Amino acid sequence: MTCGSDGELAASAQPMEVNGIAHVMLTVSNFDACLPFYEQVLGFLGLRPVLKMDGMLYCVGGRTAVGIVKAEDRWCDERFAQLRVGLHHVCFRARERADVDAVHEFLLGIGAKIVHAPEDGPWAPGYYSVLFEDPDGIRLEVNHVPGKGLLR
Repeated sequence: MTCGSDGELAASAQPMEVNGIAHVMLTVSNFDACLPFYEQVLGFLGLRPVLKMDGMLYCVGGRTAVGIVKAEDRWCDERFAQLRVGLHHVCFRARERADVDAVHEFLLGIGAKIVHAPEDGPWAPGYYSVLFEDPDGIRLEVNHVPGKGLLR
């Protein structure tokens, strides 16, 4: 797809609508700490490992795929910075409001760092979420929005 000088789509471009996001890959500096964290959290969310090898985990479930990969050695001392260029956070959509509460209880049980406990938010009518971090500080969220929310 090309853009004209004013940002408009070129006349030859045909608009489309994506069919979701196929996968998200997260690069982690502390792979040894992040691997068991993601195995537990993604497993709780219903994602199952389809690829696990030295320095990589890739899980699939619920029309979603998430992977983690070990950072190059030169970045091993780095931590996630939410407002640096790149990823801000990843949010998983729950089917029910009670699922958000269940994730929170699970996270407490594994000692995850909770940024905020389940709470209502202003992002859409009925928005309800829990926000937490992986061992590298990457922010993860699980939310529920009733109905189609902003997607209607």
